[in-house]
Amino acid sequence: MTVSLNKSVTDFSAAMTSGKTFTLSDYAGKNIVLYFYPKDNTPGCTTESIAFRELYPQFQAANTEIFGISRDSLRSHENFKAKLELPFELISDPEEILCAMFDVMKMKSMYGKQVRGIERSTFLIDGNTKLVKEWRAVKVNGHVDDVLEFVSASN
Repeated sequence: MTVSLNKSVTDFSAAMTSGKTFTLSDYAGKNIVLYFYPKDNTPGCTTESIAFRELYPQFQAANTEIFGISRDSLRSHENFKAKLELPFELISDPEEILCAMFDVMKMKSMYGKQVRGIERSTFLIDGNTKLVKEWRAVKVNGHVDDVLEFVSASN
């Protein structure tokens, strides 16, 4: 089942860093930013995660929690999170359950070959679990500022 803009997102759970489990219903009343990225420790994903880290206090002030999601293992996520000193958790989706739910798996060209991977995408779920905004085929530069601007204007 895929999510749809302006519709409620079905409650879901997934493993995340710090030995925790993400469950959407645990964050009732808060905005949730889910940013899907291709791979830990790659240049674009590192830049994007640092941008979310740098603006984290402003997101918190706007009643918003941030979670990064990729297909990497929890171990990879723990190392990536520690290396970048991320103040938020990363969700591991190796079976692509959330990737399918949010329809982020796409064919991409890498070094001239077609590969299947995560299309960099960000989703904003409001405090009532409604998907209120999606950014697809994201370019990293300026993206996190755009998300913060939208969240701040929504509050």
